[in-house]
Amino acid sequence: MENEGIRKNSTLICVPLMADSVDQMVIDMNKAKASGADLVEVRLDSLKSFNPREDIETLIKRCPVPTLFTYRPKWEGGQYDGDENRRLDALQLAMELGADYIDVELQVIEEFNNSIHGKKPSKCKVIVSSHNYQNTPSVEDLGNLVARIQATGADIVKIATTALDITDVARVFQITVHSQVSSVPIIGMVMGERGLMARLLCPKFGGYLTFGTLEGGIVSAPGQPTIRNLLNLYNFRHLGPDTKVFGVIGKPVSHSKSPILYNEAFKSVGFNGIYVHLLVDDIASFIQTYSSTDFAGFSCTIPHKEAALNCCDEVDPVAKSIGAVNCIIRRPTDGKLFGCNTDYVGAITAIEDGLRGSHHVTSTTGSPLAGKLFVVIGAGGAGKALAYGAKEKGARVVIANRTYDRARELADTVGGDALSLAALDSFHPEDGMILANTTSIGMHPKVDETPVSKQALRSYALVFDAVYTPKITRLLREAEESGATIVTGLEMFIGQAYEQFERFTGLPAPKELFRKIMANY
Repeated sequence: MENEGIRKNSTLICVPLMADSVDQMVIDMNKAKASGADLVEVRLDSLKSFNPREDIETLIKRCPVPTLFTYRPKWEGGQYDGDENRRLDALQLAMELGADYIDVELQVIEEFNNSIHGKKPSKCKVIVSSHNYQNTPSVEDLGNLVARIQATGADIVKIATTALDITDVARVFQITVHSQVSSVPIIGMVMGERGLMARLLCPKFGGYLTFGTLEGGIVSAPGQPTIRNLLNLYNFRHLGPDTKVFGVIGKPVSHSKSPILYNEAFKSVGFNGIYVHLLVDDIASFIQTYSSTDFAGFSCTIPHKEAALNCCDEVDPVAKSIGAVNCIIRRPTDGKLFGCNTDYVGAITAIEDGLRGSHHVTSTTGSPLAGKLFVVIGAGGAGKALAYGAKEKGARVVIANRTYDRARELADTVGGDALSLAALDSFHPEDGMILANTTSIGMHPKVDETPVSKQALRSYALVFDAVYTPKITRLLREAEESGATIVTGLEMFIGQAYEQFERFTGLPAPKELFRKIMANY
């Protein structure tokens, strides 16, 4: 398995088990061990029927890894709706029967402590937990919460909050790092898609454990990654305090394949970095919050490419004239942010290669785009990049956009013509044109959408689509059926990724590896 080798951190991976029968729990325990789990969390509240002594004995005896027993009540986000004393008795029983950990909610820890009269097997560690499904409190409030939990005599502190914004995670990191000093281990989780970073980066900031689900397993809290992704995609065992953090800033962002590409490439060249999805609502506040040199570089995607430009201390002249940045690098020397645009190189090169490979080329010298009519759909960051790049290669540029005014504005900037998207279907001043879609029309999940009718595609020699999920969009399928050469967004994606990788790492991009990885998608 990929994840063998030396562990660079002591953060544990716990697989939550939510089966509804003891037999299924045991099956899942063995799956968890085979997947590389350090321990499992047995969620007693998910069992349909439960005979405490008998079931807990079975579960402990048959579990091939250490056990954490949790019996989560409804009032703390779980499923148990019965008598509190029965619930606490079951946790006490688990402790007596040899559980390695039990989880007791802060709200009832005093009662629990009173009922056990200080009789606690030394083997069993008590995790005292607090779950906040509303938000993530201030650093001050979080600090007070952790202090309250520590004061109960907890062996391990667990706080779980909810991310309303990705910047919320920074406060939990701050508390996690700060708690290292007090020697009581801490589990700091942030729930929801915006909190994913907390689950992935705990080895960097010193968290005691994180949760990873079995493949297709039910998550026990929103936003949990799979254990397979933790180990094989994010190289979890190799993360440490010095690991540099990179990521793709977007909204939506979970569809992005960038983490697959960069993490695999980092691993192959032995670069100490991790690349994550960053679901960002406001890029300026994100950049302001994550300002340490730990956060070393970002890829920017829809809808942040234009706003990203204003967040940089210095911007590459090409990116400035395009008005969009898709790559931000933090200079290690002074921590300043440098923004550039690798989109247009990736896309234009892919389109030129497409033209050269087909029979639509007249001249052998110069760019095959020279003199061609080049229609760009979309006037956002990627649209600007393509319009600028095509113009630079000598093409005549036309911008088509849903709102005509935005198309006009961009056309005036690069020196071209403008159309409304609705008018594109009847636009064919000549044959052999080039079409480039830079909008998200046709992107997963709305795969049956297309920006232009099939009828109109006959006027084009080549059609390019920046969307790469799915690889063959409806636009590309219909273009191919109409006889055009097609260039997929995957080509642009790989092209712009080469340059970003080199800027992130200072190392040459493993181009063969990039192609191999993307061939699977």
